Amino acid sequence: MSQAEKGLFSVPEAVPLAERLRPQTLDEFMGQQHLVGANQVLRKLIESKQVRSLILWGPPGIGKTTLGMIIAKNFGSDFVQFSATRSGIKEVQGAMESSKKKFQIQGMRDLIFVDEIHRFNRAQQDAFLPYVEEGSVILIGATTENPSFRLRSALLSRSQVFVLKPLTDQDLKDIFSLALKDEARGLGKKNLNLETDALNFLVQYADGDARKALNALELAADLCQESSINLALVQQAIQQKTPRYDQSGEEHYDIISALHKSVRNSDPDATLYWLARMLAGGEDPLYIARRLIRMATEDIGLADPQALAVTLTAWQAFERLGSPEGDLALAEAAVYLAMAPKSNAVYAAFGQAKADVEETRNDPVPLHLRNAVTGLMKDLDYGKGYQYAHEHKGALTDMQCLPDNLKDRHYYQPTSYGDEAEIEQRLKRWREQNKRSQIDDEKMP
Repeated sequence: MSQAEKGLFSVPEAVPLAERLRPQTLDEFMGQQHLVGANQVLRKLIESKQVRSLILWGPPGIGKTTLGMIIAKNFGSDFVQFSATRSGIKEVQGAMESSKKKFQIQGMRDLIFVDEIHRFNRAQQDAFLPYVEEGSVILIGATTENPSFRLRSALLSRSQVFVLKPLTDQDLKDIFSLALKDEARGLGKKNLNLETDALNFLVQYADGDARKALNALELAADLCQESSINLALVQQAIQQKTPRYDQSGEEHYDIISALHKSVRNSDPDATLYWLARMLAGGEDPLYIARRLIRMATEDIGLADPQALAVTLTAWQAFERLGSPEGDLALAEAAVYLAMAPKSNAVYAAFGQAKADVEETRNDPVPLHLRNAVTGLMKDLDYGKGYQYAHEHKGALTDMQCLPDNLKDRHYYQPTSYGDEAEIEQRLKRWREQNKRSQIDDEKMP
């Protein structure tokens, strides 16, 4: 009897509720209908027994392990489970070698399920390749991290990647309903009622994670002395909500991206929300401070030069005060940035200048811009023709300051927003004045 088949029988109540309620078939499976619903691709692969190697990518508690078990049951395979956080690659490789021998003798393929497969380094991941290529095992890797960042391209090219989504609110409500009604595997024998406000609170608390949802419900049920689970009891059981946030994973980059783009889009409400998400998730506040400085220079620039000073001050304030007082300094800076006039003119200009440094000939500094610090340099005309701006009207000359091959290049194109509107007019006047001076110089005999 395979391990997957053993789960079809009654489960002792000592086993956690989330484990007792684990779906045994695709029809019982809740969520991921874009993959396992009627006529969807993964369901077709499972039912036609066309699965060879899969990578299941998605957040915790959404059914990755359960899908592996269901596939094993459908294939009549033994379900051999490992976690990369607890098992070494040699242990996994040993199991795959044993499965290979079974395949050669009996023609039976084991399903090797590796949770958190991204925890193996890229060299270790190569150990899976021979078994995947020869088809002696069915390999399913589960990961909460973006596989394109964390998995070897060789392994990815030999696997089908499926993206699993957090469970919807309705999915979670259906799971709660099943848990309260099912007498064999759930809490049905207790005849408990879950009040609406308690249900809604649990749904929000779970953040799309079925395991987290059922663990919270089971704890509340254990504490319940009446026939109804109310909001106060649920809050007592949970104590507090810990937001799902991975400081080193993709969500880290997703949320800082959301914060940056909310600032750029001048949305103070979204700015405060994403900032609060990062702080609540345990993000380093000084990392946030550094990113706020980046936003000030990239997206606001000279449209409001004070933005850089505000973000630097917020950084210093947090360093001196710490949390929670310093959190407000970051929030103030973030809202200031969101409400400031926007310009990426300096950011774009600097990017073009860097591109020219990389892509064009690096001509020598024009002689008139060089300092003649020795007699030889003076004899070689270093500094000859230099025009000291303060000796000219408006402290402006028509002196060329770029190398000859870039002499007509204009990188900085100020916008008409905020303080840059005045800069735009000033630069326009200067460039026109320089142009007239150049024309007059050309007319001179």
